[in-house]
Parts: sequence; structure tokens; C-alpha cells
Amino acid sequence: MGKTGKTAKNILFVMHDQLRFDYLSCAGHPHLRTPNFDRVASMGVRFTNAYAQSPVCGASRMSFYTGRYVSSHGAQWNGFPIRVGEQTLGDHLRRLGMSCWLIGKTHMKADTEGMARLGLAPDSVIGARQAECGFDAWIRDDGLWGEGPDGYYDERHSPYNEYLRSKGYPGTNPWADFANAGRDDDEIASGWMLANSDKPANIREQDSETPWLTREAIRFVDQATEPWCAHLSYIKPHWPYIVPAPYHAMYGPNQVPAPRRHEIEREDPHPVFGAYMGNRIAAAFRNDEARQKAVRAYMGLIKQCDDQLGRLLDHLEATGRMDSTMIVLTSDHGDYLGDHWLGEKDLFHEPSVKIPLIVYDPRPDADDTRGRTCDALVESIDLAATFVEFAGGKVPDHVVEGRSLLPLIRGESPAWREFVISEYDYSVTPQCTELGLEPRDARLFMVFDGRFKMMHAEGGFRPMLFDLETDPDEFHDLAKGNSHQCEIDRLYGCLAQWGRRLAQRVTRSEDDIKAMRGRSLRKGILPFLVDGSEIDEAFTARYRGRTRARFAEE
Repeated sequence: MGKTGKTAKNILFVMHDQLRFDYLSCAGHPHLRTPNFDRVASMGVRFTNAYAQSPVCGASRMSFYTGRYVSSHGAQWNGFPIRVGEQTLGDHLRRLGMSCWLIGKTHMKADTEGMARLGLAPDSVIGARQAECGFDAWIRDDGLWGEGPDGYYDERHSPYNEYLRSKGYPGTNPWADFANAGRDDDEIASGWMLANSDKPANIREQDSETPWLTREAIRFVDQATEPWCAHLSYIKPHWPYIVPAPYHAMYGPNQVPAPRRHEIEREDPHPVFGAYMGNRIAAAFRNDEARQKAVRAYMGLIKQCDDQLGRLLDHLEATGRMDSTMIVLTSDHGDYLGDHWLGEKDLFHEPSVKIPLIVYDPRPDADDTRGRTCDALVESIDLAATFVEFAGGKVPDHVVEGRSLLPLIRGESPAWREFVISEYDYSVTPQCTELGLEPRDARLFMVFDGRFKMMHAEGGFRPMLFDLETDPDEFHDLAKGNSHQCEIDRLYGCLAQWGRRLAQRVTRSEDDIKAMRGRSLRKGILPFLVDGSEIDEAFTARYRGRTRARFAEE
């Protein structure tokens, strides 16, 4: 019989792509009801100040998976490979007897050049793990099966397209024809166009991406016999904004929150902010009709995610696994949805960089905090440390830069960080070109201390500054004047402190270094002695005594 119930520790690490922190009913959304997210929040702790290490998919996810800041692991944009040898959740957890599996999306790119240099075959166990960000892949599908004049956006095999064909959906790319498209009479109404977001996707609801991945997760759970960490990484509610019936029509125009934006934001904006306000994405979300349709579909996608979460929770309870499984619900970043005159993510306003984070720990020492919120400043890299401690290990803090959340979940009051950091490299974007920057200078950094949030931009630009206590909507950029220079200087001090962190000494821990002290002395390396009396005689014994003959007598 497999290890189930209270005899095993499992981790269900659920990530929803591009889910805003405030589009859950437990986080105060006025119209969207998410009873199953709320159900996990009532069982565990909801962190109200959790931030992604980058507001772009690939860079953010690599921070989740390594427990390291973006400038530490180096995979700073989608399609930037994570270098061979970077330790990930799989490396840390397998050493503790816990397998680590992927079900869904990672958006990572393998360092194929590095693998070839080291002779790592992609079809070997270690090569496959290097190519999948340290996971064993139960099933991987990154979800965007776009197809254009130069071929497919994702050149890998699509398990989801294979599934659709097995269900009778025709064509070489049924994702594009059915899951990501409605119908307009007999014409394809593609989800790439926001004008079609109010149409139901031309697919049976049970065959759309979210139910498909839920079934795969249940199939994984049912066959698992040893302690596991399963990263269930949903493709939605990330755009394209289109959802099957009945979810496409669950929300009306009067249930779409108005965009949070102010004309003052467009008055002498920070150059980087101004460049993003001028792009095609922002223009689409300034079209009120298109935005209405997109947000209603986005809400429908979230409702479908919540319903599928309910199926999964019910299965864990029915099979006796709920009391042995930590459950984590989060997102890689948010979505502007027209707030601040923007769409997508990219910058550091709350709708983009703040993420939902709910953690259920089934063990009795978490009983006192069930159903509570925690407003400590939390970073996405903290999950790697949390999982290591939950699995019974000591956090390797010379590698993992995050901090375990378990003390907070137990209701303790540990000394905690005073600020959070997020980074964004926009060197491959049109905004970099528009601003006339070299790639090395197209980098942004956020420092947030719980009240003041500063964005630093390389390339000689001024910073941005917001006071979220007096301006929670982040409309008024206080760095336009000189009245808050003290706060700017203080936050630059925080950024400098973070920049001096010890990020790359990853082959020796603090304990290793302490154990090395005096080791050479004990092995006979005795430089700079005057007469040997300075140290214990045991260390000089080999070098004292009668002189040996220089040559054997002839």
C-alpha cells in the first residue's frame, strides 16, 4: 500500500498564470465568487503582501523554481535559458526523499549549449531534468500554440493538441481552431482578437485546457506512492481571453470593475512608463468595448479555474490525502486589464507585480492560524525555502535566497525582511528600441517597504516613487518633484544593500566554511611562525626531532 494519509508529506504547488491578486472573492473582488480559493484560505493562511520577483512569466517562474532573484539565476526574459547547474526545487527536494513533478506550464528554456558542452544527453534522466527546470515531467504544455508565417511560437510537441485530436477535433493545431477560437457563423473567431472575447470558445467545456490539466493532476495523484511535490501549473487565466460556455456569459458589463487610472499619470510620465502607455497593448485596453469583453472573459476563466480547483480538493478529501498535503495557490504575476492605462504586466504597479498566495499546511502546528491573513512582506522565492523545510530539510541559504514561510504559518513573529525586490529586463521589447537603449541598460528594479514603492531604471532615467498609504492606487509619482528625496535616498540605500547580497557563492555553505577553519593547520600548513611556540606542539610534531642524514653513506 502506498504512503498516504498522515504517513507522507506531499506538496501540491498550484500556479495560475497571470491571475491578479484581487480577482478572488477572499481578496475582496466585488462580483467574482471563488468559493474554492476561499476554501483553501479558510484552511490556511492568505498572504496579502506577496510579490513576484519579476512581472514577466519566464523570469518570475525561474525565481519560484530556484528560490533565487532574477539577477542571480540570470534567466531574465521568456526564452532566456536557465543555465546548466542552477539548483532547483527538484534538486533540493529529491535529496530529502521527495519527488518533484510538473503538470502543465513552466515557460522555461533549456540551456542546450551548456548541456552539450558538459555532455548531458537530453534523453538521460539528468539531461531531461535539466531540460525541464529540475522537474520530472508528468506532462508539460506551455499553452500558447500560436502559428504564423515563420512557423509555431512553441516548436515542441503539444500534449494538449494531441489530446484534442484524440477527442475528434480535426486539424494540425486544434488549439488554434477550437480552444482559442469561437465561431462567427461559419468563420473562425480567433481569441487573439479582443472583439471575439465575448464568444464562447468552440470547444466542449470539459475538453478545454483547465479541466484537462485537472484530470491529469488527479491521474498523477492516484498513482503516486511516495512523498511528492506536484507543480500543477495552469495555463489560464492568461490571455487569449476566451472561455467556453457557460463561463463566457457569467458576468455582465455592470460587473466589470472600472479601470483604475488617472489623467495625471499621463502628464510628464516617466519615460519608461510613457513608452509602455504608448504600445499596442495599452491602446487595446483603452478601447472600452474591447476591455469590457476581455475582462468578462478573464473573470469567466477564473471562475472555471475555481470550479476545477474544487474538483481537485474534493478528490484529495475523498482519497484521504488532504491531511498529508500542503496546498499552495499562487500566480507568476498579475494583469493590468486597463489599469494605469496599460494592459498585460511588465511594470511594478500592484495589479502587475503583486500576486495571490494562499498556503495550507495540514499539520497541527499550523492550527492556530487557519483562516487568517498575514501582511508580512513576502517574495515568490520564499516558497522554495518553505518546501525544503516542510520536507524536513535545512534551507541551504547560500543557494536559496528566500525565507521559509513556516514560522509565519505557525503564528510566530520572526525577524523579517524590511523590503521586497522585483526586477524587469525589457531589453528584447520595442520599448527598449523606442527609448534608444542598449540591452544592458533596459533594466528596471522595484524596492517596496510596505508603504513607499520606488522603481529604479538603468539608462540614466529618474526613478518613480509612490506612497501607497496616501495613494493606494499609485496615481501620483512623487519623484516628479523634489519633496520626497529623503525617501528616494533611503530606498536607494535598500537597493544597494540588496545589491551587496552574497548571491554567487553557492558551492560552500556557512557551515562548510566554519568547518574549514583550521583545517590546513591540522594538515601541516604552518606559514609565518616565529619559533613554533605560537601553536600547539601537536601541529609541529612532524617538523621537530633529529635531523636525518642528507645522503646515505657511501
